[in-house]
Amino acid sequence: MPDSIARLIDHALLHPTLTDEQLREGCQMALGLELASVCIKPYAVPLAAKLLAGSPVAVCTVIGFPHGSVSTDVKRFEAEWACRQGATELDMVVNVGKVLSGDWDFVADDIRAVVDAAHQNGALAKVIFENEFLPGDEPKIELCRICSRVGADFVKTSTGFGFVKRAEGGMGAIGATEHDLKLMRAHADPKVGVKASGGVRTYQDALRVVELGATRIGTSSSEAIVAGQGGASGGQQPAQDY
Repeated sequence: MPDSIARLIDHALLHPTLTDEQLREGCQMALGLELASVCIKPYAVPLAAKLLAGSPVAVCTVIGFPHGSVSTDVKRFEAEWACRQGATELDMVVNVGKVLSGDWDFVADDIRAVVDAAHQNGALAKVIFENEFLPGDEPKIELCRICSRVGADFVKTSTGFGFVKRAEGGMGAIGATEHDLKLMRAHADPKVGVKASGGVRTYQDALRVVELGATRIGTSSSEAIVAGQGGASGGQQPAQDY
């Protein structure tokens, strides 16, 4: 774990109503905290790349977001375009319907297309499973195997927009669960990182997912998490060993 939890955080700026001014504010906050990246919608890549030029904060964007249902050719083009505009990390969404259909050749080709486009342009590729939509462990395990085989850099739990019926009523996204993080860490190649996305809102949440194997965190609660580390340690690294 790095000295600052900030270096594990991809700050999410993905809400449909996000304005350009809010994007600018988010990028400035990410610069001030020295986060790992800002994760933004594709159209915003040129502006974010300009705002973050020369900084340690990466420009991350999403591919096939949020449901992964566009064609493979569109995902490949979107990935290539984003890289040309300045993105250096890509978070792609699998085709969930094809995963549920067990069409693993299609799924592998779909993921490989984006991974290859990312790597050809010097970018990292993260693959979003959208675990909320996947019943049982087998689809998640097979996705880990595929991602390891095609050279993905990270596997990621969810988009934050995979709304399902909740036991207590209503709809909501479940996010990164302990079970899923352990499962993904166990079945992805050790060289593949794990990104926990959804439900990580406090420093203690962040510590929990890191303990479970996460090497990146997707969240819109970055300021609260980083402030929590300062409060927990007086600005120093916590004593726990991760």
